[in-house]
Amino acid sequence: MKNLIENIESTFENFKTDANTQLENGNKSAGTRARKSSLELDKLLKEFRKVSVAESKK
Repeated sequence: MKNLIENIESTFENFKTDANTQLENGNKSAGTRARKSSLELDKLLKEFRKVSVAESKK
């Protein structure tokens, strides 16, 4: 679970950097990377929920 949380944090940092680059500089490729990161975050957060529920049942 610790590895999953670290992966979520890393992906979020990438998302935040790319989203800010798109917002501040109008960089279209950064927007594409931000959207890709957001999809990855969605998957990771769903996995976190699954693991968290399993851990709480122990």
